[in-house]
Amino acid sequence: MKIALSLLLFAALAITGGCATPRSGETKQSASIVDYLYPASSSAPKMEPGMALLRPPVRVGLAFVPADAKARTLPEAEKMKLLERTKAAFARQPYVGALEIIPTQYLKSGGGFENLQQVSRLFNVDIMAMVSYDQVHFSDSNSLSFLYWTIIGAYVVNGNEFDIKTMLDISVFDIASRKLLFHAPGTSQINGGSNWASYSEKARSAQIEGYQKAVDQLIPKLNTEIELFRVRLKEAADIKLEPQPGYKVGEVRR
Repeated sequence: MKIALSLLLFAALAITGGCATPRSGETKQSASIVDYLYPASSSAPKMEPGMALLRPPVRVGLAFVPADAKARTLPEAEKMKLLERTKAAFARQPYVGALEIIPTQYLKSGGGFENLQQVSRLFNVDIMAMVSYDQVHFSDSNSLSFLYWTIIGAYVVNGNEFDIKTMLDISVFDIASRKLLFHAPGTSQINGGSNWASYSEKARSAQIEGYQKAVDQLIPKLNTEIELFRVRLKEAADIKLEPQPGYKVGEVRR
Protein backbone atom coordinates (compact mmCIF):
# COMPACT_ATOMS: atom_id res chain seq x y z
CA MET A 1 0.00 0.00 0.00
CA LYS A 2 2.80 2.39 0.90
CA ILE A 3 4.52 1.66 -2.41
CA ALA A 4 1.34 2.43 -4.35
CA LEU A 5 0.84 5.72 -2.48
CA SER A 6 4.44 6.68 -3.12
CA LEU A 7 4.02 6.06 -6.83
CA LEU A 8 0.84 8.14 -6.95
CA LEU A 9 2.55 10.98 -5.05
CA PHE A 10 5.51 10.88 -7.43
CA ALA A 11 3.17 11.03 -10.43
CA ALA A 12 1.25 13.96 -8.97
CA LEU A 13 4.44 15.91 -8.35
CA ALA A 14 5.60 15.23 -11.91
CA ILE A 15 2.31 16.37 -13.39
CA THR A 16 2.34 19.63 -11.42
CA GLY A 17 5.83 20.56 -12.49
CA GLY A 18 8.27 18.29 -10.71
CA CYS A 19 9.81 17.41 -14.08
CA ALA A 20 12.17 19.74 -15.99
CA THR A 21 10.54 21.11 -19.15
CA PRO A 22 11.77 23.27 -22.03
CA ARG A 23 10.98 26.92 -21.42
CA SER A 24 8.64 28.85 -23.68
CA GLY A 25 10.33 31.47 -25.80
CA GLU A 26 11.83 32.21 -29.16
CA THR A 27 15.14 31.95 -30.98
CA LYS A 28 16.11 33.80 -34.11
CA GLN A 29 18.44 33.43 -37.09
CA SER A 30 18.83 36.67 -38.98
CA ALA A 31 21.00 38.55 -41.48
CA SER A 32 19.46 41.86 -42.57
CA ILE A 33 20.30 43.63 -45.83
CA VAL A 34 19.26 46.93 -44.21
CA ASP A 35 21.61 46.41 -41.25
CA TYR A 36 24.42 45.49 -43.61
CA LEU A 37 24.09 48.32 -46.15
CA TYR A 38 22.77 51.04 -43.83
CA PRO A 39 24.27 50.26 -40.39
CA ALA A 40 23.80 53.80 -39.08
CA SER A 41 20.22 54.20 -40.27
CA SER A 42 17.49 54.62 -37.66
CA SER A 43 14.65 54.32 -40.17
CA ALA A 44 13.82 52.59 -43.45
CA PRO A 45 16.39 53.67 -46.07
CA LYS A 46 15.41 55.53 -49.23
CA MET A 47 16.38 53.75 -52.41
CA GLU A 48 18.85 55.53 -54.69
CA PRO A 49 16.90 57.50 -57.36
CA GLY A 50 19.84 57.98 -59.73
CA MET A 51 20.82 56.42 -63.02
CA ALA A 52 22.36 52.95 -63.21
CA LEU A 53 24.90 52.31 -65.94
CA LEU A 54 25.08 48.69 -67.08
CA ARG A 55 27.69 47.34 -69.49
CA PRO A 56 26.42 43.95 -70.68
CA PRO A 57 27.34 41.23 -70.45
CA VAL A 58 27.37 42.11 -66.74
CA ARG A 59 29.28 40.18 -64.10
CA VAL A 60 27.09 39.16 -61.16
CA GLY A 61 28.22 38.34 -57.65
CA LEU A 62 26.06 36.13 -55.41
CA ALA A 63 26.40 36.21 -51.64
CA PHE A 64 24.61 35.91 -48.32
CA VAL A 65 24.35 39.01 -46.18
CA PRO A 66 26.82 38.58 -43.29
CA ALA A 67 25.26 38.08 -39.88
CA ASP A 68 26.51 39.55 -36.64
CA ALA A 69 29.38 37.52 -35.19
CA LYS A 70 27.28 36.36 -32.22
CA ALA A 71 24.11 35.70 -34.21
CA ARG A 72 22.71 32.28 -35.04
CA THR A 73 23.07 31.54 -38.74
CA LEU A 74 21.65 29.15 -41.30
CA PRO A 75 23.70 26.03 -42.09
CA GLU A 76 26.40 26.69 -44.70
CA ALA A 77 25.32 23.69 -46.78
CA GLU A 78 21.82 25.18 -47.13
CA LYS A 79 23.27 28.56 -48.05
CA MET A 80 25.32 27.02 -50.85
CA LYS A 81 22.28 25.16 -52.22
CA LEU A 82 20.36 28.42 -52.49
CA LEU A 83 23.27 30.28 -54.09
CA GLU A 84 23.63 27.53 -56.69
CA ARG A 85 19.91 27.76 -57.52
CA THR A 86 20.21 31.54 -57.71
CA LYS A 87 23.19 31.19 -60.02
CA ALA A 88 21.19 28.91 -62.33
CA ALA A 89 18.38 31.50 -62.53
CA PHE A 90 20.78 34.24 -63.65
CA ALA A 91 22.74 31.98 -66.01
CA ARG A 92 19.81 31.73 -68.42
CA GLN A 93 19.83 35.46 -69.12
CA PRO A 94 21.61 36.76 -72.25
CA TYR A 95 22.69 40.01 -70.56
CA VAL A 96 24.62 38.12 -67.85
CA GLY A 97 28.26 37.19 -68.35
CA ALA A 98 30.24 35.70 -65.45
CA LEU A 99 28.64 34.59 -62.19
CA GLU A 100 30.65 34.46 -58.96
CA ILE A 101 29.55 32.90 -55.67
CA ILE A 102 31.26 35.02 -53.01
CA PRO A 103 32.05 33.44 -49.62
CA THR A 104 30.48 35.27 -46.68
CA GLN A 105 33.83 35.76 -44.97
CA TYR A 106 34.72 38.42 -47.54
CA LEU A 107 31.81 40.53 -46.28
CA LYS A 108 31.74 42.13 -42.85
CA SER A 109 28.72 42.80 -40.68
CA GLY A 110 27.56 46.42 -41.07
CA GLY A 111 30.14 46.96 -43.81
CA GLY A 112 27.82 49.07 -45.96
CA PHE A 113 28.24 49.89 -49.63
CA GLU A 114 31.94 50.57 -49.02
CA ASN A 115 32.48 46.91 -48.14
CA LEU A 116 30.33 45.87 -51.11
CA GLN A 117 32.50 47.95 -53.43
CA GLN A 118 35.67 46.40 -52.01
CA VAL A 119 34.28 42.93 -52.68
CA SER A 120 33.17 43.90 -56.18
CA ARG A 121 36.70 45.01 -57.05
CA LEU A 122 38.21 41.88 -55.55
CA PHE A 123 35.91 39.55 -57.52
CA ASN A 124 35.47 41.86 -60.53
CA VAL A 125 31.66 41.99 -60.47
CA ASP A 126 29.28 44.81 -61.50
CA ILE A 127 26.08 43.67 -59.78
CA MET A 128 25.50 41.96 -56.44
CA ALA A 129 22.61 39.65 -55.60
CA MET A 130 22.44 39.65 -51.79
CA VAL A 131 20.46 37.04 -49.87
CA SER A 132 19.05 38.11 -46.50
CA TYR A 133 17.04 35.95 -44.13
CA ASP A 134 15.05 36.06 -40.94
CA GLN A 135 13.87 32.89 -39.21
CA VAL A 136 12.07 33.03 -35.88
CA HIS A 137 11.41 29.87 -33.87
CA PHE A 138 8.66 30.18 -31.26
CA SER A 139 8.29 27.39 -28.71
CA ASP A 140 5.68 26.80 -26.03
CA SER A 141 5.23 24.05 -23.47
CA ASN A 142 1.76 22.59 -23.78
CA SER A 143 -0.35 19.53 -23.11
CA LEU A 144 1.64 17.26 -25.43
CA SER A 145 2.59 15.22 -22.38
CA PHE A 146 1.98 11.75 -21.04
CA LEU A 147 2.51 9.83 -17.85
CA TYR A 148 5.25 7.24 -18.26
CA TRP A 149 5.49 4.34 -15.80
CA THR A 150 8.75 2.59 -15.07
CA ILE A 151 9.73 -0.20 -12.74
CA ILE A 152 10.80 2.33 -10.12
CA GLY A 153 8.03 4.87 -10.49
CA ALA A 154 6.33 7.25 -12.88
CA TYR A 155 7.25 10.52 -14.55
CA VAL A 156 5.79 12.88 -17.09
CA VAL A 157 7.32 13.21 -20.55
CA ASN A 158 6.62 16.79 -21.51
CA GLY A 159 5.95 18.00 -25.03
CA ASN A 160 6.42 21.26 -26.87
CA GLU A 161 4.84 22.86 -29.87
CA PHE A 162 6.87 24.93 -32.26
CA ASP A 163 6.04 27.62 -34.79
CA ILE A 164 8.81 28.52 -37.23
CA LYS A 165 8.46 31.52 -39.53
CA THR A 166 11.04 32.06 -42.28
CA MET A 167 11.58 35.04 -44.57
CA LEU A 168 14.12 35.10 -47.40
CA ASP A 169 14.86 37.94 -49.78
CA ILE A 170 17.24 38.41 -52.71
CA SER A 171 18.09 42.05 -53.40
CA VAL A 172 19.97 42.85 -56.62
CA PHE A 173 22.06 46.03 -56.62
CA ASP A 174 24.07 47.90 -59.22
CA ILE A 175 27.19 48.51 -57.15
CA ALA A 176 28.47 51.70 -58.81
CA SER A 177 25.19 53.61 -58.52
CA ARG A 178 24.00 51.80 -55.36
CA LYS A 179 20.68 51.35 -57.10
CA LEU A 180 18.31 48.52 -56.24
CA LEU A 181 17.47 46.89 -59.58
CA PHE A 182 14.95 44.34 -58.28
CA HIS A 183 14.28 41.90 -55.47
CA ALA A 184 12.39 38.66 -54.81
CA PRO A 185 10.99 37.33 -51.49
CA GLY A 186 10.10 33.87 -50.18
CA THR A 187 8.33 32.93 -46.97
CA SER A 188 7.17 29.85 -45.08
CA GLN A 189 5.61 28.80 -41.79
CA ILE A 190 6.06 25.42 -40.12
CA ASN A 191 4.00 24.24 -37.15
CA GLY A 192 4.60 21.06 -35.25
CA GLY A 193 5.06 19.36 -31.95
CA SER A 194 7.10 16.68 -30.24
CA ASN A 195 7.64 15.09 -26.89
CA TRP A 196 10.39 16.59 -24.78
CA ALA A 197 12.93 13.84 -25.49
CA SER A 198 12.95 14.40 -29.26
CA TYR A 199 11.98 18.08 -29.30
CA SER A 200 15.39 19.51 -30.21
CA GLU A 201 15.89 17.12 -33.13
CA LYS A 202 12.37 17.71 -34.48
CA ALA A 203 12.73 21.47 -34.10
CA ARG A 204 16.06 21.52 -35.98
CA SER A 205 14.54 19.47 -38.80
CA ALA A 206 11.58 21.85 -38.93
CA GLN A 207 13.91 24.85 -39.16
CA ILE A 208 15.61 23.33 -42.20
CA GLU A 209 12.25 22.41 -43.69
CA GLY A 210 11.00 25.97 -43.19
CA TYR A 211 14.07 27.36 -44.89
CA GLN A 212 13.75 24.95 -47.83
CA LYS A 213 10.07 25.79 -48.30
CA ALA A 214 10.90 29.50 -48.35
CA VAL A 215 13.57 28.79 -50.99
CA ASP A 216 11.05 26.84 -53.08
CA GLN A 217 8.77 29.87 -53.01
CA LEU A 218 11.58 32.35 -53.64
CA ILE A 219 13.18 30.80 -56.74
CA PRO A 220 10.09 31.02 -59.03
CA LYS A 221 9.63 34.63 -57.93
CA LEU A 222 13.30 35.33 -58.66
CA ASN A 223 12.92 33.83 -62.14
CA THR A 224 9.93 36.09 -62.75
CA GLU A 225 11.73 39.22 -61.50
CA ILE A 226 14.81 38.47 -63.60
CA GLU A 227 12.64 38.11 -66.71
CA LEU A 228 10.68 41.29 -65.91
CA PHE A 229 13.96 43.13 -65.50
CA ARG A 230 15.11 41.94 -68.92
CA VAL A 231 11.88 43.27 -70.44
CA ARG A 232 12.15 46.53 -68.46
CA LEU A 233 15.56 47.20 -69.94
CA LYS A 234 13.82 48.01 -73.22
CA GLU A 235 12.34 51.22 -71.86
CA ALA A 236 13.78 51.89 -68.41
CA ALA A 237 14.53 55.60 -68.03
CA ASP A 238 16.72 55.04 -64.98
CA ILE A 239 19.06 52.48 -66.57
CA LYS A 240 21.57 53.31 -69.28
CA LEU A 241 23.14 50.56 -71.37
CA GLU A 242 26.67 50.69 -72.77
CA PRO A 243 27.39 47.22 -74.21
CA GLN A 244 30.97 46.04 -74.11
CA PRO A 245 32.86 45.68 -77.41
CA GLY A 246 31.61 42.71 -79.40
CA TYR A 247 28.33 42.51 -77.54
CA LYS A 248 25.11 43.23 -79.42
CA VAL A 249 22.52 45.43 -77.75
CA GLY A 250 19.83 43.24 -79.28
CA GLU A 251 20.96 40.40 -77.05
CA VAL A 252 19.76 42.42 -74.07
CA ARG A 253 16.65 43.82 -75.65
CA ARG A 254 15.23 40.78 -77.39
